[in-house]
Amino acid sequence: MRKTILSTFMLCLASVAMAQPAGGFGGFQMPQVKLETSQEWKDVNYAGDNQAYHTCDIYLPKQEKASYPVVIHIYGSAWFSNNSKGMADLGTIVKALLNAGYAVVCPNHRSSMDAKWPAQINDIRAVIRFVRGEAAKYKFDTSFIATSGFSSGGHLSSTAATTSGLKQTKVGTVDIDLEGSVGCHLDESSAVNAACDWSGPVDLTAMDCGEAMKMGENSPEDVLLNSKLDKEPDKYLSLSATNYVDPNDPPIIIFHGEKDNVVPCCQGKKFFELLQAAGVKSEATFVPEGGHGMGMYSEENLQKMVRFLDSVR
Repeated sequence: MRKTILSTFMLCLASVAMAQPAGGFGGFQMPQVKLETSQEWKDVNYAGDNQAYHTCDIYLPKQEKASYPVVIHIYGSAWFSNNSKGMADLGTIVKALLNAGYAVVCPNHRSSMDAKWPAQINDIRAVIRFVRGEAAKYKFDTSFIATSGFSSGGHLSSTAATTSGLKQTKVGTVDIDLEGSVGCHLDESSAVNAACDWSGPVDLTAMDCGEAMKMGENSPEDVLLNSKLDKEPDKYLSLSATNYVDPNDPPIIIFHGEKDNVVPCCQGKKFFELLQAAGVKSEATFVPEGGHGMGMYSEENLQKMVRFLDSVR
């Protein structure tokens, strides 16, 4: 099942990519969702390099204030898309955050076709630094910056949290530069105050922990790392948010569907257990009938997310 979903997804992306401008592997753009905002900025380049994969959309709540706490929400694409900020759960997660008074930043990031790991977390860290560096222009309250994301976006959100404050490290035999040098605000911090993980793959060494999770010859994580788990396991550890869990991590809330047939629910459950064992403030909701996105965005769950972020603040 998962192999079929992945194959279909990649074929769709390939057809979209042929229509994209040179220099970028394209992604889906959903029909415009009407959001109630006081101000919006589209296609803002957070890296200063004129690349579409380094742009973001910025939304401010309808109620005007001098500044707003910020949530950076990251789309899911199995890391295959570099231009899908327009499908970043605008009518669900983003809408709920805006209604609760949060500014929302939806960024693009480099795909696994553009660059291999850790380029993707380097991009998200650049977005975090951009939020701090451009706070006055966009009315950002930098006393609270959180990440959020669905699927591979949930992975990036979670990894930004569990590596918060860690710029460079060694995972087994792998030296990994988590911070990178993307953008014009390298003097700013890339730490976050909280994170939301919606159906994220967080332990890339154990993607077969659930039933019917067998992949084809190349899984999305294989493509992202240009490797195989049995050949270079340390690379897969370096990609895993779970590998970096420690008591200093910011608060994290997890949502995962028990019937997720793309990213098994045991991913979220293991993550929650590790966070709890480390003493990290964390909550988890495992939806009995929830799939990979389907059945996950109930008003109850969206309000749980908002209450959690509010409690951290």
